[in-house]
Amino acid sequence: MEMITAPDASAGAQADWLAQAASLGRVFDVRAPEIDAQEQFVNANYADLRAQRFFAAAVPQELGGAGLSHEELGAVLRELGKYCGSTALAFAMHTHPVATATWRWRNQKAPVDGLLKRVAAEQIVLLGSGGSDWLHGSGTATRVDGGFRIDARKVFASGAPVADLFMTTAVYEDPQAGPTVLHFAVPMKTPGVRILPTWRTLGMRGTGSHDVQLDGVLVPDTSIAARRPQGVWHPMMHTVAMIALPLIYSVYVGIAESARDIALALARKRRLSAHAVELAGSIENEVEAARLALDAMFAAAASQAPGAVTTNRIMSGRALAARAVLATVDTALELAGGAGFYRDAGLERRFRDAQGARFHPLQAGAQLEYAGRMALGLDIDAPPGDVRPAAQ
Repeated sequence: MEMITAPDASAGAQADWLAQAASLGRVFDVRAPEIDAQEQFVNANYADLRAQRFFAAAVPQELGGAGLSHEELGAVLRELGKYCGSTALAFAMHTHPVATATWRWRNQKAPVDGLLKRVAAEQIVLLGSGGSDWLHGSGTATRVDGGFRIDARKVFASGAPVADLFMTTAVYEDPQAGPTVLHFAVPMKTPGVRILPTWRTLGMRGTGSHDVQLDGVLVPDTSIAARRPQGVWHPMMHTVAMIALPLIYSVYVGIAESARDIALALARKRRLSAHAVELAGSIENEVEAARLALDAMFAAAASQAPGAVTTNRIMSGRALAARAVLATVDTALELAGGAGFYRDAGLERRFRDAQGARFHPLQAGAQLEYAGRMALGLDIDAPPGDVRPAAQ
């Protein structure tokens, strides 16, 4: 059975990273209102993260990084999420592909050490499109001499303004294998790659999650990192789900914890009613539920190999964490009362940022279908409405 190996970092090192995240987070919190109001990317915050080598936190020590474990990375993201959700989420979208590459290097001897060494040495920023592509991929790959021509428009590319390397996909109509999703990386300075400034949103306004357009981008055969059938649960997608989702939802749990703290502080400033006390108790329950769901996600990732069962546990945890996070910020706004409605309190930003928890895969309907198919012993790759049993 494949398992994540023991972490590189010591407990002392983890404490240092958490303390540094809290220290930077307090600075980020001061900057956040202006960034949010002006819909800017979190450039200054990224500069601070780079200066403290946060972008190499997930790289193994043997390859020049800090070697933080999966769970330790989650703790750092959760701490950052308390102060600036946009910074934490954008950073998570760099961190999870690095952590996935690290897992594959350790557990599958994947030849990704070159990429990991570059992240450590150069602090390059990775940009992904996985959440918008997921199982089906998007865009077209056309066969040309020595490689493929890629034409695509990718959405929700968090961190696009400062990214160095775009990790994405396109679909090739393979004459023998049929629709095939190609995985590859292209430098953001490649001819034909451009950012479309589309990110004007309810929350997470500082993530710079703009669209990225690829017009006739040439990708050589040697740059194709993986191929998989379109629309089915390939083993690599189980690995991505196992590593990425706990890290992403660490951010949202941090946001919920911060919303709780703000609401309680505001409530203490006025005469408390019995209803307010009950609301405070409800918030405590929801925050604890979010924490427990997140802990279960990390436990599943640490104790099991990637596969359908692990993905089911991860995605159930993702659904429960999202539900509890959204309930927390909703109840926090009610407990805070009118004072929480003012932007200066910081609660409304957390409320808006938390809404992003709805949109990462698997979203509500898809997660329920996956969990239901697993419970009933049905094929997880069958089309909707197809109730064939899973192959034995």
